[in-house]
Amino acid sequence: MTVDKDKNGKSKKQEKRVDFNSLKDYQGDNSLNYELPLRQNLLRRHIRSFAEKILGPVASIVDRESEFSWETAKELSKINAWGIQIPEKYGGAEMDAISYAIIIEEISRVCASTGLTVSAHNSLASYPIARWGNKRQKERFLYDLASGNKLGGFALTEPDVGSDPRGMASTAVQDGDDFILNGSKTFITNGATGSVFIIIANYISSKGEKGIGAFIVEREMEGFETVNIGEKMCIRGSNTTSLHFTDVRIHRGNILGKLNDGFKIAMQILDMGRIGIASQSLGIAQAAYEYSIKHVKDRVKIENLISDHQGVTFKLAEMATRIEAARCLTYKAAFMKDHKQRISKESAMCKYYASLIADQISNEALKLHGRYGYLKGFPVERYFRDARALQIYEGTNEIMKLIIAQQILKGNI
Repeated sequence: MTVDKDKNGKSKKQEKRVDFNSLKDYQGDNSLNYELPLRQNLLRRHIRSFAEKILGPVASIVDRESEFSWETAKELSKINAWGIQIPEKYGGAEMDAISYAIIIEEISRVCASTGLTVSAHNSLASYPIARWGNKRQKERFLYDLASGNKLGGFALTEPDVGSDPRGMASTAVQDGDDFILNGSKTFITNGATGSVFIIIANYISSKGEKGIGAFIVEREMEGFETVNIGEKMCIRGSNTTSLHFTDVRIHRGNILGKLNDGFKIAMQILDMGRIGIASQSLGIAQAAYEYSIKHVKDRVKIENLISDHQGVTFKLAEMATRIEAARCLTYKAAFMKDHKQRISKESAMCKYYASLIADQISNEALKLHGRYGYLKGFPVERYFRDARALQIYEGTNEIMKLIIAQQILKGNI
């Protein structure tokens, strides 16, 4: 820094100018790389081939019958889809968050219902136990979760409370070495098929201390009840139920993390879960886009291909650009997660934008198909319905915008 004098002879500080030419040969870390490594490109090809071969023939049946397929679950276990981020020593694939996003995207491209089932199991149940569980909990639960012998879920939402744990009514009261859980959760993915659930509930300790805890609750525990919520419009092959707890006795050994870690754990689980929702959104959007390209190339209208019309090609250009932007946001959030950075803003951004463009692109695809877009059995009609849910679960898009704005105002620009 140099010191100059102003017109009155007083000293003034002057910042030293940066010599940009001196930076041109800088050989430091260059982490800005938009090209996926070969292993992840090969992973995408492998999962796409698997999804088209195994999930493709039954996707419309799963949607029509609203039925989870255990046969499909067995096939998914062969590619370790149930243990994506579980450590290898517990039978998992121990993959990074970007690989997780790719797998969920490619499965959802063919069957969004299966994509949600796999995503919820991995990000909302298996990941938390692998991340915060103690050695006994990992050994007890992760082997079965990685193999798909048991499916998992996460329960935060209540009949009168959405994604904010501070308004919950469910309560776990300490009784010796146990906690007695009472309350209800609703709209729980894998509620009917899951065996292991991360339940977020208020707790009252034997000393009268209060807070929010995360508890590992097992289906076979007495007082655990599953209640059907009715027929859904979309994502029909992924079961969604309410969970009721009546004096469910949970041993303190099933507390995830420290007793008062529940709020922190819930928020970080949702951060990871939102990357999964963004990836599902990408899969649906990509499928609708590819189906539209095929349609406009093949369909003849007034003696010309639809693709000869400029208005139609502009729609395809918009679709491609939105998908690419959403994919960049999603992979950035996953990259930051892999590098142990805080991702509250980024996960909200990718979930918000990817779910938004899935809605827009599936809507445009339906219109491009004309009357065929509205017929049951045509994939584009299913894409259109499935995209409706993406802006609701794991926090509505209005909540996502609130989170983004809060992070910005805190200085996380």
